[in-house]
Amino acid sequence: MADLSFEFFPPRTAAGAKPLLRAAKALLERRSAWCSVTYGAGGSTRDGTFETVSALREAGIDVAPHLSWGRDSEDDVVRLLDRYTAMGIHRVVALRGDRPSGVGNAWQGHYAEDLVRLIRRRVPAPIEISVAGYPEVHPDAPSSGADLEFLKRKLDAGAEVCITQYFYNADAYFDFRDRCQAAGIFAPIVAGIMPITNYRNLVRFSDKCGAEIPRWLRHRLAELDGDDEALADFGADVVTGLCQRLLEGDVSGIHFYTLNRAAPTLRVLGNLGL
Repeated sequence: MADLSFEFFPPRTAAGAKPLLRAAKALLERRSAWCSVTYGAGGSTRDGTFETVSALREAGIDVAPHLSWGRDSEDDVVRLLDRYTAMGIHRVVALRGDRPSGVGNAWQGHYAEDLVRLIRRRVPAPIEISVAGYPEVHPDAPSSGADLEFLKRKLDAGAEVCITQYFYNADAYFDFRDRCQAAGIFAPIVAGIMPITNYRNLVRFSDKCGAEIPRWLRHRLAELDGDDEALADFGADVVTGLCQRLLEGDVSGIHFYTLNRAAPTLRVLGNLGL
């Protein structure tokens, strides 16, 4: 059975902390699973990420903080990791992270490969490191081959798991997994899945991160825009079918991008009998 994991982001207000915790508990009580907490562009949610991770740990939840290096010093990154390991954290998701708004090409942060090497060199505690992969190619990559090489370098540096960007074409995942194996990458390739609940937000997210919404799906969602119930029903059917194909294809795991809402993911899990 494929492993399950769930991504959350730090709430923007104190009032959002309790609903997030309820959502995490509702998802994680269904079976042994873990969750991750995002880390804003340039470390913009550093404190919020730490507070959210702390609250989830206090609730007994297995949680992995996202982390990027950005412009912090090595010592700053290591001190943060030491704080995490002191609270029992044994996983992290190492990312380059988004460039902070407005910096453009002037951004001088470190890449995920650099962060993985730093963790393996400076942090003595045992930590499982996950990194990102892109079945439909990272928008900044010059080619699919170069993108695959970047992933291999992250794993060769000491990462152990790849979590993909979300996608809606199962063949893109299977092709990516085959290309990884041909390139000598045998780490688990966990499929990132985004439940569909809002057409316009999904288009905005997807256009920004390079995730493709197949043309047929984009048209159907556009037709249903404004009818929240019909769109949610259709979206749940689409994502359930996608996950079913992945499970039948022996996917290593499924990582749900929850947007801090339990119900859409729970609906898919219920459809799948999970």
